[in-house]
Parts: sequence; structure tokens; C-alpha cells
Amino acid sequence: MPHDHGEHEALVIEDEAGNIEAQIIVDALQGVLINKGLLTAREVTAAIAKLESPGLHLGSKIVAKAWTDPAYRARLLSDGRAAVQELNIPVTEARIIVVENTASVHNLITCTLCSCYPRSILGQPPSWYISKAYRARSVREPRRVLAEFGLDLPEDVQLVVHDSNADMRYLVLPEPPAGVEYLAPSEMEKMISRDHLIGVARAVK
Repeated sequence: MPHDHGEHEALVIEDEAGNIEAQIIVDALQGVLINKGLLTAREVTAAIAKLESPGLHLGSKIVAKAWTDPAYRARLLSDGRAAVQELNIPVTEARIIVVENTASVHNLITCTLCSCYPRSILGQPPSWYISKAYRARSVREPRRVLAEFGLDLPEDVQLVVHDSNADMRYLVLPEPPAGVEYLAPSEMEKMISRDHLIGVARAVK
């Protein structure tokens, strides 16, 4: 996704030294394990796929359920972890806190310390989410960050930034579109992107 960085630090720095060093270490360790016969390349691929497998579809399933079941929505906002588990989704995080977008409130998720993210629901975080720039700027100048994602939030909409940590992870419940009651769950799920669940996108069409 292209961003207009202007004079601001880019959200993603592809050649950041730490990223390169970490990838070199991972590649070397993987090579050693394969060469010693402890793992096969196929097993490595399968492990990566399993790690990433939760993906967007689980988050979309949760949102579609909340849009169509007011009682479930209330439970989701009250105890996110328990409500998510109702859908037979295994949650590894200690707490899942679901925050709701409305016509007058918009929520944005970040993690200023590291890269805490609801991985059991959404899989691996995007590279920009774990970048130092996003973690710092999403708190310091959140409206500018949202603008770089193409979301120009009106001034009369309250913007709330939530900082995830090791004990709790946040998930955004997007505001449902008009006429959502006439849609099938599968149609709703196709409308929901990862960006909606993090809060860098708003309108669901």
C-alpha cells in the first residue's frame, strides 16, 4: 500500500538493519536444522503455513457474527476472549479486548513496546505494524498515520488509540454497513479486511 510520507518517517523500512540481521539468523538456523536431518524443508513450510493459518477469515467470521447477533455482540464487547472461543476459535492470548467503531468513534490498534497482536485470530502482523515508525507515530500523530493509509478521519470523529501488550490484545469491531441484515455471512466476511480489524480502515462497503 503506497503511503505519502512527506517529512515523516516511513511506516515500513524494508532494509532496516534489525530486520535483515534477524532474517539472516532465522535462515541460518533453518539451514542447520535441515542439514542435520532434524527438519525437512517440507516441515518448515508446513510450520510456517500453520503459524499463518488463522489469517483474516477468523476475524471476519467474528465480525459477521457480531453484526447479525446483538447478544453475541454484547458478549464480544464484554469478554472478547470468551466470545471468540464460542466460535470454536482457539485463542492463545490471555485477553482479547474488542473495541467498537461507531459513527462518532474510531479505534486504532498499535503496540508501542514490540509487536503484540492477536495472532491466534489474525495470523502474522503486517510488516508496517511491527515497524518502529508505526509503533511511535500511531500514538504521536495517529491522524497523519491514518491519512497515509487513505483514511482522512473527520475532526468530529473521536480517535482512540489502544496500546496492546503481553497481557491483552485489541481487535476492532468495524461499524456495519447499511443493509447488512440483508447479506449472507459469507458476503459480510468478504467485505472485512485485516485493516478494518486493526483500525487503519473504516468504511465497510
